[in-house]
Amino acid sequence: MNLKHVETIARELNIKPLQVTATAKLIAEGGTVPFIARYRKEATGLLDEVAITGIRDGMLRLAQLDDRREAILKSLDERKLLTDELKEKIEKALTMNVLEDLFAPYRPKRRTRAIIAREKGLEPLADFIEQNQTSGAVDPAVEAATYVKTDVPDEQKVASVEEALSGARDIIAERVSDHAEARAAIRKLTKENGTVSSKVMFGKEEDKDAAKFRDYFDWSESLKSIPSHRLLAIRRGEKEGFVMMRISVPEADSLRILEALFVKGNTSCSKQIKEAVQEGFKRLLAPSMETEARLESKKKADAEAVKVFADNLRELLLSAPLGQKRVMGVDPGFRSGCKIVCLDAQGKLLHNDIIYLLGEGSGLLHAKTLIHNLIERFKIEAVAIGNGTASRETELFFNKIGLPKHVSIIMVNESGASIYSASEVAREEFPDHDLTVRGSVSIARRLMDPLAELVKLDPKSIGVGQYQHDVDQTLLKDSLDDVVMSSVNAVGVEVNTASKQLLSYVSGLNQSLAANIVAYRNENGPFKSRDELKKIPRLGDKAFEQAAGFLRIRGATNPLDASAVHPERYDLLNRMAGDLSCDIGALLGNEDIRKRLDLKKYVSDEVGLPTLQDIVSELAKPGRDPRKQFEMFKFAEGVEKPEDLRVGMKLPGIVTNVTAFGAFVDIGVHQDGLVHVSQIADHFVKDASEVVKVQQKVQVTVTEVDLDRKRIALSMKMNPDFEKKKQGGGGGSPQGNRPTQGNRSFSSGGSSSGGGGGGDWFSAAVTKAKK
Repeated sequence: MNLKHVETIARELNIKPLQVTATAKLIAEGGTVPFIARYRKEATGLLDEVAITGIRDGMLRLAQLDDRREAILKSLDERKLLTDELKEKIEKALTMNVLEDLFAPYRPKRRTRAIIAREKGLEPLADFIEQNQTSGAVDPAVEAATYVKTDVPDEQKVASVEEALSGARDIIAERVSDHAEARAAIRKLTKENGTVSSKVMFGKEEDKDAAKFRDYFDWSESLKSIPSHRLLAIRRGEKEGFVMMRISVPEADSLRILEALFVKGNTSCSKQIKEAVQEGFKRLLAPSMETEARLESKKKADAEAVKVFADNLRELLLSAPLGQKRVMGVDPGFRSGCKIVCLDAQGKLLHNDIIYLLGEGSGLLHAKTLIHNLIERFKIEAVAIGNGTASRETELFFNKIGLPKHVSIIMVNESGASIYSASEVAREEFPDHDLTVRGSVSIARRLMDPLAELVKLDPKSIGVGQYQHDVDQTLLKDSLDDVVMSSVNAVGVEVNTASKQLLSYVSGLNQSLAANIVAYRNENGPFKSRDELKKIPRLGDKAFEQAAGFLRIRGATNPLDASAVHPERYDLLNRMAGDLSCDIGALLGNEDIRKRLDLKKYVSDEVGLPTLQDIVSELAKPGRDPRKQFEMFKFAEGVEKPEDLRVGMKLPGIVTNVTAFGAFVDIGVHQDGLVHVSQIADHFVKDASEVVKVQQKVQVTVTEVDLDRKRIALSMKMNPDFEKKKQGGGGGSPQGNRPTQGNRSFSSGGSSSGGGGGGDWFSAAVTKAKK
């Protein structure tokens, strides 16, 4: 790796060059971020996944810079324009902007006004004017007269002195615009003092579809401080044709900088230069800087929005699993009925049925009897109810029919379940069942293990981001894939039960190898050891090295196969056990024996104390799940739809999405409410993610309800700010700022089962709800 790049990355990440070099080498050898972070701590100097990812991405970025540098040098050399001085500057360029600025004067251009002036032979006049700025005795008009020529073809004709001077100024203006130092100075000024503004498009003021962008019909804000969500909202309004956006380059300050660089003295020639500088700025440099600023600000906003999405996704994927329980999954519905499935503790579909909750008497009695029979027959331990249409009514039904006390009733987010049910993955898994059965299975499995089920979805369909369709899609995909991979490997994967989708995210594996593992398992039965993985077609030594530590085989002959201890350290563990005169099982199960280990005795060139400490920690709880313990949750009774809300109500809720401007919270009314960042805490909060995370259980106060616009404003303050004392009015996020939520934002929650009942009470509740 280029030493210059090592130093650049080390400086950017504030780490040692040796750490960058070692990590880059491991990556170049095929190491994945989770593997390097977990099993190569001594080599990297204890770098975490964030730093290792930064090195990986930095290597890629600088490789792209080198590719562009090589292309520029080749272009200049082929056109005989490459001087030793220019080559040295290009080779020292550390950013793409600097590189492109150096290339700007030599870049092949379309036929500009400067090119036309050169074709007319006016470049020597431009040189003359530049070289004689300090000479008061020189009159550029006299020199320009020598360039007047009328008896030539039209494309070479210069009709007057003014036309000659104008052409010379065009050439000088382009030189100003292409000047590397000038561009760098105006770029910096724009970054620090530029302004983003937006105006409504003519004739769109009353367009109902433009209403969500009304805040931006006459908006102005500093480029440096504009939040990512606001910039993306304005850009979306521009894309949809409702507003027009400008990034203004400070003109007066820019001209002062440029005139200081190019204008010398106060002569007739310097006045021509000054006029050329002003023309070059307004016609060439300012538009160029605006284009750059638009690209750079979009890039920055994309990065911030993608980080929000990635952070939310990580919290969601690592949310607490219910675990291996026998679960009934319920996809609620009114007229179409509630689709019911029963799964065993491994998530295998055992039975599916349907119940109808509309109607009276015998219909509801049949539904109650069927549920009781299914729960007894399949020994159901929990009921997972999707949180879509009719979810609260369905929850009420299950709470009232007298289920056994050990059966928990839990609300589960079903966002994306319909996408899964129609996917190739679902069709392959359940070829003999329709979409409704597949969706119910997905709801139940999300409760059992959110990570294992959600990896089957495109992360973008989960809906825990902001402006996800507006950001750079490649950046978004790469970032979310990193999060899924990191989460999967942090938890570990049981190789004998995992789907191929889950296996494909294991370090060192891919979709093809994951499919081969499942095929081998189906043909030969469960894996008995990690070593058996080497029999998988196309799974070579490198893939085994990267994957083995993250794969678990419970019940294996070697108990270490169910732990996060890597097989490459098994000999070391055997040596430890031998030194203590015990077997591996005793080392795993007996803390007193482990305390007798003198770890310093086992330090070597390959294994240091960090790895040894990890091993001992793993021996204490082999194969432990790092996710939190599952906790029950109960929405407020009697609050089931927005119409039930009243300002001042204090309600329990679950955070479903954290954005740059606040957090969305599910309070059980089929419409998430927004806690604006100013309402998240009693102290100042700059970033909502500092206080709340996706899936966090919170207490909120209703501060506004706008039924017409379907907006609910909430507060987490001890003493909330009530902008309005009665229902109605505004609320929610600024128009155009609200992220795409889909039908529902991601959340999970639920309640423990309630007492008996059943009968006409439910029909009355449904009728009331539908009204």
